[in-house]
Amino acid sequence: MSGYGRRVASSVWEVNTSQQTLAERLGFSATSKLVIISCDDLGAFHAANVGVYDALRKGVATCASLMVPAPWARHAVMSYAGEDIGVHLTLNSEHEMYRWGPITHAPSLLSGEGGFPRTINDLWEHADSAEVLRECRTQIASALEWGIDVTHLAPHLTSITLRPEFFDVYMELAVEYQLPVRLPSTITEQQAGFPFRTLAAEEGVLFPDHFDHDWREGSRQRVMQSLGNLQAGVTEIHVQPCIDTPEIRALGDASRGWIDDYELVVNDASLKQALTDSGATLIGYRQLRDAMRKK
Repeated sequence: MSGYGRRVASSVWEVNTSQQTLAERLGFSATSKLVIISCDDLGAFHAANVGVYDALRKGVATCASLMVPAPWARHAVMSYAGEDIGVHLTLNSEHEMYRWGPITHAPSLLSGEGGFPRTINDLWEHADSAEVLRECRTQIASALEWGIDVTHLAPHLTSITLRPEFFDVYMELAVEYQLPVRLPSTITEQQAGFPFRTLAAEEGVLFPDHFDHDWREGSRQRVMQSLGNLQAGVTEIHVQPCIDTPEIRALGDASRGWIDDYELVVNDASLKQALTDSGATLIGYRQLRDAMRKK
């Protein structure tokens, strides 16, 4: 295990604000409002693959993250054309009727019903950190071998963000591959019980200034509220666009939110107007990655 977790108890709780802001490192003023609109769960379903690429190519989305172990990951890779794509580090399979599991030998990452555990608590109760590291590293390596120009890391369901021994894994891989990461800003370090944002900053790992830790299906209200209250710096806003198909409807009520996400980011003129009204500049994670590697 790396030393990140061992420094949790002694690390300071505040990031040094005397350094350049993230916006300034990206070539903007400190007061600029920069927005990343990211699409989660690329590779999970055929409907997600079509929805995400439409959001990137026809809509306002600026990046996405690929679930390497998911059933439709290879289809997503075959449709890739150089878009801003990260790895959605996946250790959970939350759907009752749609299962996926580890791509490495990882007994501690298996649930009794096959595939990854459905809940984060179940994962945290049984997962071995060495198996988590090997699985996540293999997911990143697979994406690279498939030809994806990986731009960032974003854990599925924040499974390795808010647990110190798994955050170790997150930071080790971010440093190893020189990739920026997603970190929540609506959970404080005190609430988490360890200074996760401070630790990332100390290691030179870049992450957006603002990210709303809200995983309910359907993003319309959250997205509009975020744009209406936009702060200076880099704000990541995540969506999960899926086209309307029998496959996605079969997963239950959650699908309605994903279908609405598609309509929001691809077809809804009110979102484009909200972006204009907010004074935001759209960016992707590739800019963060390039700035991180320059340093």
